[in-house]
Amino acid sequence: MAGFRHLSDTLILDLHRIRVVRATFEAPDGTTFERDVIRDKRVVAMVPILDDGTAVLVRQYRGPIDAELLEIPAGLCDVDGEDDPLVTAQRELAEEVGKHAAHLEQLAMIHQTPGISDEHAFIYLATGLTDVDHDPQGPEEQHMTIETVALADVPAMIADGRLTDAKTIIGLLLARDRLRDGR
Repeated sequence: MAGFRHLSDTLILDLHRIRVVRATFEAPDGTTFERDVIRDKRVVAMVPILDDGTAVLVRQYRGPIDAELLEIPAGLCDVDGEDDPLVTAQRELAEEVGKHAAHLEQLAMIHQTPGISDEHAFIYLATGLTDVDHDPQGPEEQHMTIETVALADVPAMIADGRLTDAKTIIGLLLARDRLRDGR
């Protein structure tokens, strides 16, 4: 909104992936206020589509909610010198599902939890997939499973709670629309 301004951040906690800060802002009337904010790394997420039109998803454990989720492959832009999200997208496709995409098309950039974090994700449609060495990293990826989903089934999977991850829902719906419209 017009008139709001970020003034400063005071570091509260600096961890491997995130920094927690107390951010100070100025409101349009000149008053200042503070919010606790999580400063996070960029995320890339891909909707890999096989030649038969199905999407490749991963089922993996997510510690913060102590549950397994069915998700599109995703990862952090966290490798030193890896500033291009497209490079991260290819790396994560190989790590998580053993695929390389001939084509990556950006579908969206989303803010996942803007009330508390500046984390944003680039979501790509990944097509022209070929097999590459599967290279899972960390305990979650080493125990994840790979599943395929028909894009026509996505609305029902959202409605019945089989899909709850925001980036996955957005990515799958955008991919379905993009492929249906042929844009």
